[in-house]
Amino acid sequence: MRILLVEDTHDVGEAICRRFQQTGHTVDWETDGSAASDILAYTEYDLVILDVMLPGLDGFSILRKLRQSKSGVPVLVLTARSEIDDRVGALDLGADDYLMKPFDFRELEARARVLLRRRSGGEATNVIACGDISLDRTNRSVMVGKREVQLKRREMTLLEILASRPGKVFSKEELLDQLFGFDEAAGANAIELYIGRLRKKLEGAKARIVTLRGVGYQLVSDDGP
Repeated sequence: MRILLVEDTHDVGEAICRRFQQTGHTVDWETDGSAASDILAYTEYDLVILDVMLPGLDGFSILRKLRQSKSGVPVLVLTARSEIDDRVGALDLGADDYLMKPFDFRELEARARVLLRRRSGGEATNVIACGDISLDRTNRSVMVGKREVQLKRREMTLLEILASRPGKVFSKEELLDQLFGFDEAAGANAIELYIGRLRKKLEGAKARIVTLRGVGYQLVSDDGP
C-alpha cells in the first residue's frame, strides 16, 4: 500500500520509512507541511502518517484542508503533545487515530494495519484471502492451500492490492502508483513484469490474476465471488 509520511525529525522519519518499506509498503516522505499539503491535493494514498509540529504548515492545518476537500484517506496523527485538548482536536478535525511520541514501532505498525484494513474494505482480521490464497498482513506471509509461497517485497504488495478487493479491476496506472514512490523509477513494462512473476509463484492456486486488455488486472477466485 502507498503511505505518505509527513515528519520533519529525520531520525524518526528514516526509521518509520525503513519499517514500512521492509513490510512491503511504498512510502513517500515529506518534511515540510506546505509541500505535503500540495502533494495530497493531487496524489491518492492509502494512509497518511502526520506529525503535528511541522515547518510551513502544521499538521492540524493539513488535516483540516484534507477533510475540507472531502478526502477520506485514513490519517494517523503523531504528536508529542500530551494535552487531551490537542488529541481531541485532532480527532474532531478528522484524524482516524493518534499516537503519542515517543512510541513503540510495533504499536505504530499495528495501528497502521487497522487503518489499512478499513481502507481496503473493513476486514476485522489481518488475513485476506481469495480462493485458497491467504495473505497474513502481520507477518507478511502467503499461503496457497498448505503451501507457503515466498514473495519479494513488491510482489507481496501487488498481491495485497489485488487480494484486498477480489474482482476489482486495477488499471496499470493505479498499480504503478501503489508500487512505486516519487523517488523510484519504474519502467514502462514494470507492472507486466511483476504480474508475470506473481502468476508463476501462484501456479496451482484456486484463484488467478486476469488481464483485461487495455483496462487492467483483477484477482478472481475459481470458486466464484
